[in-house]
Amino acid sequence: MRKTIIAAAIAGTFALPSVVMAQAAAAPASPHTFTPNVGVVSDYLFRGVSQTRGGAALQGGVDYSHASGLYAGVWASTITWVKDAYGSGTTEIDYYGGYKNSFGGGDWTYDIGAIAYTYPGKGNAIPGTNVNPNTNEVYGALGYKWVTMKYSRVVSDGFIGWLGNNGNTSTRGSDYLELNASYDLGNGWGLSGHYGHQKVKNVNAVAATASPSYNDWNIGVTKDVGFGVIGLTYSATDASGSCGNPLPAANASAYCWGTNRGTTGFKDVAKDTLVLSFKKTF
Repeated sequence: MRKTIIAAAIAGTFALPSVVMAQAAAAPASPHTFTPNVGVVSDYLFRGVSQTRGGAALQGGVDYSHASGLYAGVWASTITWVKDAYGSGTTEIDYYGGYKNSFGGGDWTYDIGAIAYTYPGKGNAIPGTNVNPNTNEVYGALGYKWVTMKYSRVVSDGFIGWLGNNGNTSTRGSDYLELNASYDLGNGWGLSGHYGHQKVKNVNAVAATASPSYNDWNIGVTKDVGFGVIGLTYSATDASGSCGNPLPAANASAYCWGTNRGTTGFKDVAKDTLVLSFKKTF
C-alpha cells in the first residue's frame, strides 16, 4: 500500500509540468504587439527628395498594433535640410496612428490614419522665405493583394516649410497620391515599385523658381539575410528647373537647396539616385 502511494506521488510529480504546460498553452495570446526597428540608409528620401543632401541617415522607431486593427507608432531619422534652411535641427520625429483591417477574404485591405512630421530644435523661420516646417497629414489607403493606393492631405497651416505665393502664405491642402507595389519573390527576396504625385498648394512657378509640384517613382529589391533586410532602390523625380552655385537667377528648381540658411552650397536634392538600406525589426 505504501509503495502504491509513493508511486502515485512520484507519477503526480512528473505529471505536474505537463499540466502546467497545457495550462500555459491554453492561455490566450496578447492582443497587443510592440515591434521596434532600427536601420541605416545611404540617402534618406522623402517622396523622392533627399532629406540629407545625399548623405547617410540613421533611423529607428517602434510600432504598436492591437488585434482590433488600431495602431500607433513613433519613428525618427537624422536629417540635414532643417539645419540648412533654419540654422539648427538635425532630427525628424514622426508620430502616427490609425486603424487598418482587411475584407474580401483577406485579399483587400484598408488603412486610415494621421501622421505628424516634427523637427525638434529647428531654428526660426525666415520671414518671406519659409514657415514652421512641422506638418500634419491625414491619409487613407486601399490595397488589393500586393498593390496599394494611398492618399495623404496636409491639415496643418504649412507643408514642410513651404511658403505660399500670390499673397497666400498657407500651403494647407497640399496632397500626395501614390501607388505602391510589394511582391514576395520567395527565398527572402522581395520586389517593390512606387509612383507618386506631390502637389504643393498655393505655390506656383514664378520667373525665378519652377513649381515645387512633381512626380516621383522608384523600383527596388530587398533580401532578408536573417539578421535584417538589405535593400537597393533606384529613385527618380521629374522636378523641373536648374540648380547651381550661385542659385540660377531664373527657373531655379524648387529643390535646389542650399546650406547656411539656404544662401550657399546649392545642390539638386530631387535628382535620380540609388539608395542602399539595411533594416532590422525585433
